Amino acid sequence: MPLRHKSAQKRARQTVKKTERNKKYKALIKGSVKRVMVKEVKAEAETEFKKTTAVLDRAAVKGIIHKNKAANQKSKLAKHINKLVK
Repeated sequence: MPLRHKSAQKRARQTVKKTERNKKYKALIKGSVKRVMVKEVKAEAETEFKKTTAVLDRAAVKGIIHKNKAANQKSKLAKHINKLVK
Protein backbone atom coordinates (compact mmCIF):
# COMPACT_ATOMS: atom_id res chain seq x y z
CA MET A 1 0.00 0.00 0.00
CA PRO A 2 1.57 3.32 -1.04
CA LEU A 3 1.98 6.01 1.57
CA ARG A 4 -0.48 8.90 1.24
CA HIS A 5 1.55 11.87 2.39
CA LYS A 6 4.53 13.16 0.46
CA SER A 7 6.46 13.65 3.68
CA ALA A 8 5.87 9.99 4.62
CA GLN A 9 7.11 8.87 1.19
CA LYS A 10 10.23 10.99 1.53
CA ARG A 11 10.85 9.70 5.05
CA ALA A 12 10.58 6.11 3.77
CA ARG A 13 13.14 6.83 1.04
CA GLN A 14 15.51 8.45 3.51
CA THR A 15 15.19 5.54 5.90
CA VAL A 16 16.27 3.08 3.22
CA LYS A 17 19.35 5.17 2.39
CA LYS A 18 20.33 5.65 6.02
CA THR A 19 19.84 1.95 6.79
CA GLU A 20 22.19 0.98 3.96
CA ARG A 21 24.80 3.51 5.10
CA ASN A 22 24.58 2.31 8.71
CA LYS A 23 24.90 -1.36 7.69
CA LYS A 24 28.02 -0.56 5.69
CA TYR A 25 29.60 1.39 8.53
CA LYS A 26 28.73 -1.20 11.19
CA ALA A 27 30.26 -3.95 9.06
CA LEU A 28 33.39 -1.80 8.73
CA ILE A 29 33.52 -1.37 12.51
CA LYS A 30 33.08 -5.09 13.19
CA GLY A 31 35.81 -6.02 10.74
CA SER A 32 38.17 -3.41 12.11
CA VAL A 33 37.63 -4.54 15.71
CA LYS A 34 38.11 -8.16 14.69
CA ARG A 35 41.43 -7.33 12.97
CA VAL A 36 42.74 -5.87 16.24
CA MET A 37 41.57 -8.84 18.31
CA VAL A 38 43.21 -11.39 16.00
CA LYS A 39 46.67 -9.80 16.12
CA GLU A 40 49.09 -11.53 18.48
CA VAL A 41 52.06 -9.18 18.06
CA LYS A 42 51.68 -6.05 20.17
CA ALA A 43 53.20 -3.65 17.62
CA GLU A 44 50.90 -4.87 14.84
CA ALA A 45 47.89 -4.68 17.14
CA GLU A 46 48.75 -1.10 18.10
CA THR A 47 48.94 0.09 14.49
CA GLU A 48 45.62 -1.60 13.73
CA PHE A 49 44.18 -0.09 16.94
CA LYS A 50 44.93 3.43 15.67
CA LYS A 51 42.98 2.76 12.48
CA THR A 52 40.11 1.22 14.43
CA THR A 53 40.00 4.17 16.81
CA ALA A 54 39.60 6.52 13.86
CA VAL A 55 36.77 4.40 12.43
CA LEU A 56 34.96 4.27 15.79
CA ASP A 57 35.32 8.01 16.34
CA ARG A 58 34.03 8.78 12.86
CA ALA A 59 31.02 6.52 13.40
CA ALA A 60 30.27 8.19 16.74
CA VAL A 61 30.46 11.68 15.23
CA LYS A 62 28.14 10.68 12.39
CA GLY A 63 25.66 9.23 14.88
CA ILE A 64 25.90 5.66 13.60
CA ILE A 65 26.89 4.44 17.05
CA HIS A 66 26.65 6.20 20.41
CA LYS A 67 29.79 7.95 21.65
CA ASN A 68 29.82 5.81 24.80
CA LYS A 69 29.72 2.64 22.70
CA ALA A 70 32.75 3.89 20.78
CA ALA A 71 34.53 4.64 24.06
CA ASN A 72 33.67 1.19 25.43
CA GLN A 73 34.95 -0.52 22.28
CA LYS A 74 38.22 1.45 22.40
CA SER A 75 38.65 0.59 26.07
CA LYS A 76 38.08 -3.10 25.40
CA LEU A 77 40.61 -3.08 22.58
CA ALA A 78 43.18 -1.20 24.67
CA LYS A 79 42.83 -3.77 27.45
CA HIS A 80 43.36 -6.55 24.93
CA ILE A 81 46.50 -4.88 23.54
CA ASN A 82 47.92 -4.32 27.03
CA LYS A 83 47.60 -8.06 27.74
CA LEU A 84 49.71 -8.91 24.69
CA VAL A 85 53.39 -9.64 25.19
CA LYS A 86 55.88 -7.64 23.11
